[in-house]
Parts: sequence; structure tokens; C-alpha cells
Amino acid sequence: MPAIDQTTLTVINNYLTGTCREMGLAMVRTAYSPMFNEAMDFSCVIFNRFGRLIGQAEFCPSQIGTIKGTVECLIDVVGLDAFKPGDILLTNDPYHGVGHVPEFTVLQGVFDSNGHLRFCVANCAHMAEPGAKVPGGLAGDATEIYQEGLILPPVWLYRNGEEAEDIWKIILANHRTPDCSRGDLLAMVGSLTVAERRLHELLEHYGEETVEQAADELLAVAERRMRSEISKIPDGSYSYEDTIEDDGVCAESYRMKVKVTVDGSVLTADFDGTDLQARGPMNANYSVTASAVYNAILHLTDPNIPRNDGCYRPIKIEAPLGSILNCKHPAALVGGNTEISPRITDMIFGALMPALPKIAPAGIGGTSCCFLFGGHHPDTNEPYAHFHFEGVGWGARWGQDGNNVVIVINGNCMATPVEIFETRFPFIIESYRLLKDSGGAGQWRGGLGGERILTVKAPEITVSALFNRTQLAPPGRSGGNDGAKAGIYIKRLEDEKFSTFKEIFNAISEAKFSGITVKNGDQVRLVFPGGGGFGNPRDRDPSLVRRDIELGFISTEAANSVYGVGDQL
Repeated sequence: MPAIDQTTLTVINNYLTGTCREMGLAMVRTAYSPMFNEAMDFSCVIFNRFGRLIGQAEFCPSQIGTIKGTVECLIDVVGLDAFKPGDILLTNDPYHGVGHVPEFTVLQGVFDSNGHLRFCVANCAHMAEPGAKVPGGLAGDATEIYQEGLILPPVWLYRNGEEAEDIWKIILANHRTPDCSRGDLLAMVGSLTVAERRLHELLEHYGEETVEQAADELLAVAERRMRSEISKIPDGSYSYEDTIEDDGVCAESYRMKVKVTVDGSVLTADFDGTDLQARGPMNANYSVTASAVYNAILHLTDPNIPRNDGCYRPIKIEAPLGSILNCKHPAALVGGNTEISPRITDMIFGALMPALPKIAPAGIGGTSCCFLFGGHHPDTNEPYAHFHFEGVGWGARWGQDGNNVVIVINGNCMATPVEIFETRFPFIIESYRLLKDSGGAGQWRGGLGGERILTVKAPEITVSALFNRTQLAPPGRSGGNDGAKAGIYIKRLEDEKFSTFKEIFNAISEAKFSGITVKNGDQVRLVFPGGGGFGNPRDRDPSLVRRDIELGFISTEAANSVYGVGDQL
């Protein structure tokens, strides 16, 4: 067949992307938990009949990267020939490519009128309750994956359009909130139905051969354009190191090392020299590590490149098996996808700073500030569980200040609104604000971090946490200052001031713990980190310093002592 004209190619690419967006809209409108209908912690994708990613929307970057590995693994295990119309495969097993146990992936085949497989459609979504040792699933002190939730290897959730009742019973019997879990799973299945209908319409309009050829050409276009982008980076090897402060079980830190090598149109990220896997949950599997690298490169290159399997082909990842960036079973790893992933992305930025000084940003507040809780609501006696995360300050870059309190770079999600938070859960939000002077000072200022203070309005709530950046601040670059650190604190009803959970409850880590009971009237203070500054603060335009003071972003003291413009105000 002759090459497809550019207009048709663009229309089909946009149709695939739009279908993924519509899948997400169906999730938002039908899901039960705020994780889906408010935070939008899910990703929707389309694969061709060979299992190659050909369409995705702008949802959660960490999932978009891991779902590629998950589907490839599912196809290897089950085989595409095993799929029949109406079949849906399910897994949440990180050792089958999933990012971590709370993320459930569903996969369905789409068949043409002759019964031939034409596409696979998938949805990866973070369930609010995975049946772990603590509500919400992210146990900051887990030592093996079995504590992180009910693990489902690839299993059939539907066969011939009918529910596999035994699998549903097993899942719901192990979740603290079965009604919510069932509703969310049905929302995921509904998103697949939306995609199936839209893809049938696409096939009817253009025909099977044209659509398949267009998908192949889009893969080639994406690969060619990504290679062109990588070729613009000067050849060479660029290294960077970072540290994970502790693992929630042991106090020692863990070093991560990367060497980024650019050779023509190929980029390789090699993590040789990274520490061995942690005893606690601060581990990542290979899919998470690869996803974080992809995320970094996509941020540094042309955003108009089609987001499909082709754009990933020139990017190679090497991570030693048994390290914290490619852990072995049965290591706990729930923190890899929330905490290590953004730090890997930041490492790639740091490594490539010498090569891309006007593109790569300063350090991002690389933690999801995970706060998990659950119990029975005092007004209804109904069970609830929730995974709450916060925005952070993003790093500044050449010519641009960092963003204030935006969800961490691997998430692209939304913070749960105060009104929803207070309606669904027994907390009162006393304070939710930006923190003055939390963004790293620089010629371009790092984004501000923030604070949320919650008051417990139930006899008791079980809480857990998984924070980073409480000891090591997000780094400034090119002379910029570091951003402010993160933290989580508790003030009991009888106390006068906030203290760390380590001080009050003898937790091993001040920011990674699980299963702690807080009581009516207690307050929890969440502090989210700021982003690193870029460039010497003394070079900042005085008019921008004045604006920051007027907006409450910096203090007059900082204007004097850090920016040196007190006499110009």
C-alpha cells in the first residue's frame, strides 16, 4: 500500500489519543473512590494486535511507562491467542511488570467483524484499598511484598463477557472496602468498553488495513523524531548520584548511581553501582525504573512527538538485578513507584544538566508525600480507606521559575479537594497553604512547597506514611539554592506542639511508618517540599523579587539576605 497522507495519519493519531482521554472520562464519571474521580490516578492506553503501544493520553506518567512492560509481560505469559471476545485479563503483580501492588491493570482484546484480534486496550489504576497489612496499602515499614496487598498474577476477570465469579469473590473478600473496590473495578472495565466501541468505529470508517498501516507508520514517525531529538544532545557520558534517606525498616541510606550515555541517536541510562535492594519498601522493579527514565527524556524533548512505543525504542535502560532499582522477589517495593520514580527522573535531569543547561531543571520536590488512612466512619459505620498525596515545588530552569505545589513529576494527578476530603473522611482541614520561602532561591526561583493540617474527627483512625526529602532537600543547580524539606508531624490533643511520629510513637523512620492509631482531636501536619532554585539568587531581576514579596512567596528578610535587593524595594 502507498504511504498514508499526513492529514489522515494525524487524524488517526489524534483519534487514538482522544479515545484514551474518553476512557479516562468514563473512569471519572463512574468510579467510586476519590482516587479515580478526583485524583485521576489512572492511565488508559491502546496497543496494536502485536502488543505494541500505539496510543495514550496525558494521565499518570509512571503508569504509562510501567503499563508498557506489564502488557508485554502479560502477552508473554498468556499469549495473544488466548484472548477471545469478551475476555478481560487482570493483574496487580509487580513481578509481572506492574508498578506496585495497589495498581491494577486490566487488558482486553478488540476484535473485528471476522473475529480477528485488531487491538488490545488497557487501563492501569491505583486502587484505594488493595488488601494490605494497613489501610491504603502503602506500608512504610513493609519487609516483603506479601504485606503490601493481595497479589493477583495474570487471571481472567471476565470470560466471554461474564464475570469470573471466583476471582471477584477472592478480591472483594480481601479488601477492607469491597463495595468501593467493586465499583472502581467496574469503572475500569467500563473504560475498556468505551475504547472497544470507539475502535470499532475507527475500523469501520478507514478499514482494517489502513488503520494498521497508520499505526505502523506512527510508530516509525515517533522513533525517527525521538532519535532526532537525542541526536541534538552532545555525545558523551554524563553521571549523577542521589540518596534515598532510609527505607522505613533500617536507618541507613541507599545510593543510586546513573551514567547516561548519548551515542548518536541512542541514549542509554546505566544504573550500575546502585546499592543492593533495601529491606524495607524503598525498592523499584525494572518497569518503574524504565518508566522514570522515559519520563525524564519525554520532558527534555519535543512534546509533539507521538506518544507510542516508537518514541521509547532509542532509549535503553540497564539496572543491575537485585539492586534497589531492579529488585528481586519477594522484596517490598510499594515505595518505588511513588518515591524512587521521581528521584530517578531527577537523576536523569541532573546528569544531563551539563549537556542541556537551558532545558534541564533544578531538583524537583521528589516525594509523593504519601499519607494513608482508614477505619470506620463514625457517622455511618461504613469502612473507608484512602491514599492521599500532595503537590510539591518543582525545580526552576533557565528562564523559568518552578511551579508551586504541583503533584510530583511521576504522578500528573490531582490533590483531593478539601470539600471532598471532609465529606468522605472524618477529618477537618484546618490549613492548606503555600509555605513562604520554601522555594529554592535563584536567578529563577524554585516552586513553593506547602502545608496541610488535618484534625481527626473520629474515635480513632489508622494512619501510615511514606515520605522522602525530609533529610535531603531538593537540590538547586547552577548556583541556585536548595528547596525546603518535607515532613509529617503529629500533635496529640494533650500536646502543645507538633512532633515527629518517630518522637511520639518510636517509629524507626520519621517519615515512613504504618499502622499508627490517631485519636479524636489529634492533628496531623503534612509539609511538602519546595523545588530547587536555578542560577545565582543575586542575579534575579529585582522586579521579580518585589512581585514575590507582594504575592507572599518570599519574605522581606529573604529579599535582603538571600537576594540582596533590600535597598531596592
